[in-house]
Amino acid sequence: MNLKKWIGKIHLWLGLSSGLVVFIVAVTGCIYAFQTEIKDLTYSFLFVEPQNSPVLPPSQISAIAQDAFPEGHLHAVLYPTAERSAQAIFFSYGEGNDHFQTAYINPYSGEVLKLKDEYADFFRLVLDGHFYLWLPPEIGQPVVASITLIFLVMVISGLILWWPKKKKNLRQSLTVKWSGRWRRKNYDLHQVLGFYVMIFAFVFAVTGLVWGFIWFRDGLYALTNSGKQFVEYYAPASDSTRISPEEIPALDRVWMKMNAEYPNADWIEVHPPEYEHGSIAANANPDAGTYWKMDYRYFDQYTLEELPVDHVWGRFHEATFGDKLNRMNYDIHVGAIGGLAGKVLAFFLSAIIASLPVTGFMIWWGRRNKEKKSRLSLSKKMALEKA
Repeated sequence: MNLKKWIGKIHLWLGLSSGLVVFIVAVTGCIYAFQTEIKDLTYSFLFVEPQNSPVLPPSQISAIAQDAFPEGHLHAVLYPTAERSAQAIFFSYGEGNDHFQTAYINPYSGEVLKLKDEYADFFRLVLDGHFYLWLPPEIGQPVVASITLIFLVMVISGLILWWPKKKKNLRQSLTVKWSGRWRRKNYDLHQVLGFYVMIFAFVFAVTGLVWGFIWFRDGLYALTNSGKQFVEYYAPASDSTRISPEEIPALDRVWMKMNAEYPNADWIEVHPPEYEHGSIAANANPDAGTYWKMDYRYFDQYTLEELPVDHVWGRFHEATFGDKLNRMNYDIHVGAIGGLAGKVLAFFLSAIIASLPVTGFMIWWGRRNKEKKSRLSLSKKMALEKA
């Protein structure tokens, strides 16, 4: 067997072993691509009537929300644009006490518009399928990551198998013969569509592997950041020896500072300290459709002095090329980096990728049946000759 036939065998068996997972991950990716737009159309509690009066500060929003979730751990208070409701986000995990709930509150009146268990949301179910195949994360995550790595190998082997032997065959490799029999059309759909989505499939796989394997994330980060080591997220500590009492809560003062410095932000979010001497984290996003341009800032909860960090999630203008590429990972993966057009493209590309395991299986099944019929025919012929 020559090299291309060996690669064909590898492509076949990797495809048969990973096809179902690839199909599930691609289909859930299709659905998740438009989750923001669908929520805006179906969740009325996301919107409020804009008013000329000032909005309630985080301390009051959080107090209202805490009454609704008395046992919850407040993670952040998020203020979108004037026509949207504020969000008090309660999040914690570990020790069997995972919860992710949001209180959607009218920021002008303090009215609670919706108390929502985000883990019970339809799109959370879709995301769990995409990340974990609806299995426990400690099982599903490594399975999806491993299949994504296999899929990356299949993308490369698929290119080798597609590559025409002669230039005159190039046109045939780029078009579907719609007039052919169904087996020929199925073969062309697998080969031709697979080639057209190849670059995008490679990007989807690489951005997925950044979440899938720590070694992959760290290696890609070092490669794009002149060998610099990836630093895990942390919030710097506050100095409790320099407490300066103020009538206005520290969380509110950070929020007011962020509003003053980012008057045109699409959203501003403030995070109370996660532990006794923790800092107050805040972020401002100039574009609600993406995440990568956000400014992440950290303040001493006692003095309000800004605290530096040396990880990816700092100020945008201070980020290196590798930092920005890491920040872009989610927006690239879901197509949001290209706006609505990018999401539409990601949707159709994911749909095509979902079709590849199906057409690939049909190619294998058709050849298998053909070989079986050939063997039966040969056996009958030999039996007749012996008779």
